[in-house]
Amino acid sequence: MPAGKKASAEKASAKKAPAEKTSDEKSAKKPPAKGARKRKIGTIVFFGTPEFAVPTLDALEAAGRTPALVVSRPAKSAGRGKKAQDPPVAAWAKERGIDVVQPDSVRDEAFLDRLRGLDPDLGVVVAFGRIFPPELLEIPERGLINVHASLLPKYRGASPIQAALAAGEKKTGVTIMRVEEELDAGPIVAQEEVRVRLHETAGELSERLAGIGAELLVDTVEKLEAGKVKERKQRDESASYSSIVEKDHGRVNWALEAEELYNLIRAYDPWPGMTATFRGSPLKLVWAVPMTWERAPMGETGTYLGLRQGRLAVLAGGSTILGVEELQRPGKGVVRASDFVNGERLRVGERFA
Repeated sequence: MPAGKKASAEKASAKKAPAEKTSDEKSAKKPPAKGARKRKIGTIVFFGTPEFAVPTLDALEAAGRTPALVVSRPAKSAGRGKKAQDPPVAAWAKERGIDVVQPDSVRDEAFLDRLRGLDPDLGVVVAFGRIFPPELLEIPERGLINVHASLLPKYRGASPIQAALAAGEKKTGVTIMRVEEELDAGPIVAQEEVRVRLHETAGELSERLAGIGAELLVDTVEKLEAGKVKERKQRDESASYSSIVEKDHGRVNWALEAEELYNLIRAYDPWPGMTATFRGSPLKLVWAVPMTWERAPMGETGTYLGLRQGRLAVLAGGSTILGVEELQRPGKGVVRASDFVNGERLRVGERFA
């Protein structure tokens, strides 16, 4: 072969010959093909903080799917002694000897590295209280799913139960959704609707929805594993939002109608409660309902109209009447309306502020 052709052939051969892989490259784990999924969901990481999340942990444990790692918020000082106390989720895990991490930030690189090292199949989120960054969302092979206590897209955000009750909703429910960067906006994986019971408070409804959500979550995990989940996008144009409930939200506004005040009393029970002012001191309205009056009352809102059917009749907005059944002074026990009238020598025409 002429020298020129031989050199060209050697050059072409060099281009086609594959580069020799190092031992490290040969042993490296190949990334899964796009869309590939493990058949079983083994390693679960759980993110949660309050009591609402504990029934889901119980349900996962009962189903043989105890999380390999529990992520919760840091302990906070509480009580008179200001002793640091773990949130309910962290306490649950520590009692069972399950690994717990309580990072100050879910963006912390050391925390993210720990998750990556665990190589989780799925992340479960229940009332964790933090928005997750993209680098966290991409860690679990099957992503993260969240238990949210509303019929999304209604009442996205921090206080869906309180918001539903304050709005006087007759139905609500639980949604299991995919966790995305945008707040509570991911595709819906499962949903269950329930009727709001007569006089149901936030504490009572929260306990009920926590149990429903726990069962629905376990069922969803099993369907994910079996490839039987059908996801649907949320209708963003129908979305509404709920903000964090603050203590001053419980301040009574007598300009509201009695039905609105009744709904707020339910929404803010057990916390922060609804508080008025009487004779210059705070007074908690423990329980009250709208009531009828023989004629349209006149006067300023907050005016005491008399004792009817064991209730303090107080004038609210729109000439409506709020019937207060139980009250409580700071540091004192709850008293019935009739006992409050007698003890305080309450006079018709006095005002609650």
